[in-house]
Amino acid sequence: MGKKHPPSTIQFSCITKEYIEEFLVWLETERSYTASSRNQRLAAIHAFFRYVLMDTPAYMEQCRSVLSIRLKKAEKMPVDYISIQGIRLLEMPDCMEPAGRRDLALLALMYDSGARVQEIADLRTGDIQLQKPYTVKVTGKGNKTRIVPLMPQTANIIKNYLSDTKQISAEMPLFYSHSGKKLTRAGIAYILKKYVRLAREQNPVLYPDKVSPHTLRHSKSMHLLEGGVNLVYIRDFLGHSSITTTEIYARANPEIKRKAIEEASASILPEEKFDRQEKADLIAWLKELI
Repeated sequence: MGKKHPPSTIQFSCITKEYIEEFLVWLETERSYTASSRNQRLAAIHAFFRYVLMDTPAYMEQCRSVLSIRLKKAEKMPVDYISIQGIRLLEMPDCMEPAGRRDLALLALMYDSGARVQEIADLRTGDIQLQKPYTVKVTGKGNKTRIVPLMPQTANIIKNYLSDTKQISAEMPLFYSHSGKKLTRAGIAYILKKYVRLAREQNPVLYPDKVSPHTLRHSKSMHLLEGGVNLVYIRDFLGHSSITTTEIYARANPEIKRKAIEEASASILPEEKFDRQEKADLIAWLKELI
């Protein structure tokens, strides 16, 4: 950046459009921020200046100048996901050991629920309904909760895992470490990568170069979409606030696009009126006219 100001000496008049633009350039060049991360910082700055504009109209010109800074077009990253065949990842944990049963329950629930990694880390034992209908109560962004259905196989895996715990209370973490503390995001990512490494040794082509807990969320979403589930239901399943976010899965799979085009064409294009021989005769007749 250009001229630096100690935080204690910064006055509001210093925060001009030019100053903020220099800051955004510094984020990209010096801190290696992506365009998306840069836009997040700018969005927060915009929100503050909109507040100042409403609260103190005397700064109207300065606020409008800052609010004129546009978001940078971010490159759309491809959606990495694991195919249905790649879910054989769940065969990797050793279920003869308590740690393996915990890890299998963790991986199965992450995939089946499509929950975010922090949502999984925050789960308590009381959030799981292990009687029909099997469900998990997930608390997502904005402290919003949603009830997600679970497959019977997943419920049975979790039952087997919980049978290793003699004292269960509804408030205890569902997944915890050897020290009794709930698993962290980093801890969950470590467990996943360990089994991805084992699965990749058996069939490397089934797994993208980078697999994170969010990859399982992407995978569940893609598999639902490939199975013909409506985007609106997938949006609610994932806890998205807007279906626009969910649409990235439809755009990521060329086969889904092809099927959608074929279905639309079938309802728009007129039905064929001629068989193969009639088409050949018609083409021959047209050639004679040329």
